[in-house]
Amino acid sequence: MKPLALYLHIPFCQRKCPYCDFNTYAGQEQRYDAYVQALSTDIRRAGQQRPRTGVSSIFLGGGTPTVLAPEHLQTLFTALRESFTLLPDAEITSEANPGTVDQSRFQTLRELGVNRLSMGVQSFVDEELRFLGRIHNAQQAMRAFQMARRSGFQNINLDLMFGLPDQQPELWRYSLRQAIALQPEHLSLYSLIVEPNTPLAAWVTSGRVSDPDPDLAADLYEMAADMLDVAGYHAYEISNWAQGPLQDDGLPAYACRHNLVYWRNASYLGLGPGAHSYEDNRRWSTIGDVAAYVDAVRAQKPTTDMMEEIDRRLEMGETMMLGLRLVEVGVEFAAFARRFGVDLRTEFARELADLSARGLIEITEQRVRLHPQARLLGNEAFAAFLP
Repeated sequence: MKPLALYLHIPFCQRKCPYCDFNTYAGQEQRYDAYVQALSTDIRRAGQQRPRTGVSSIFLGGGTPTVLAPEHLQTLFTALRESFTLLPDAEITSEANPGTVDQSRFQTLRELGVNRLSMGVQSFVDEELRFLGRIHNAQQAMRAFQMARRSGFQNINLDLMFGLPDQQPELWRYSLRQAIALQPEHLSLYSLIVEPNTPLAAWVTSGRVSDPDPDLAADLYEMAADMLDVAGYHAYEISNWAQGPLQDDGLPAYACRHNLVYWRNASYLGLGPGAHSYEDNRRWSTIGDVAAYVDAVRAQKPTTDMMEEIDRRLEMGETMMLGLRLVEVGVEFAAFARRFGVDLRTEFARELADLSARGLIEITEQRVRLHPQARLLGNEAFAAFLP
């Protein structure tokens, strides 16, 4: 079997941020033990279905994996190593909240084999962090980064958020400068989205805060792109920048290998409540409620909440949509032909002609990719390939 990309969902936070619509819960410490046992059982069950399958990447996300105690993390990694074959060069990432880590927690992660951290900093401006409901301040974020370095992490991503209501460009510039000064290997920059049924949505509806301005967000994105380019980061995906020399696949050395599985529309397995999976032309999600998930695992019942079959036309369209997010590499004609046995220039001739005429894509001898000036209009290009 092909190497597997594995996602583990940790649905707990110390405090839920007002903009977050992920399947996460605060104040659930009493569930940690039962949840970790259930997830470990689920890992072993998945391993039995794929005996000794090699794992090329693991991503612990959430939520906040670092709210779990070291013994919880040890239990999960024991189950992983007993159930799968972790390849020698596997990328193993854990998300980390600067407010829920210390030196010993970082050392525990390193000892367990975690070799990449993704830290949810979001901002280096304390006022913005308070608005976003984060439990850390800027100094704590910087100390957490330094602790991670002392613990031996040589591959660290920082998440930053822009496009906040009435955000001052100079404050965004300041956060970027602080992040660049730390020299992380990877940066992920996300525009604040007002998701339905969140406290932030209620604040906007009531007039407590302004609706984020998309034109301002576009200006801040372009500011970031310019600054990161000067600082030596490669823009390899719409929201992601990485350091390191370009590899044979045209991507920087520190590109997130786990997320590349998603952008290449390859197979992955997600475990935990609300996690999604894609394998053998099927996509499915797991029961979202934590208690229901734990009960289902204990009763040895299926944990699937939704499943859909992905036909060939949809698979091709999604491969285009996701692949175009890789702004330099895009979708290679040869790779598409190997996967589907057809030339995408023929299969999507009408769509390519239209998008090219509108200046949204560029077509070279080897690939199709977003036009550099159209990265903020990517959604218009992506939609063209979906049925």
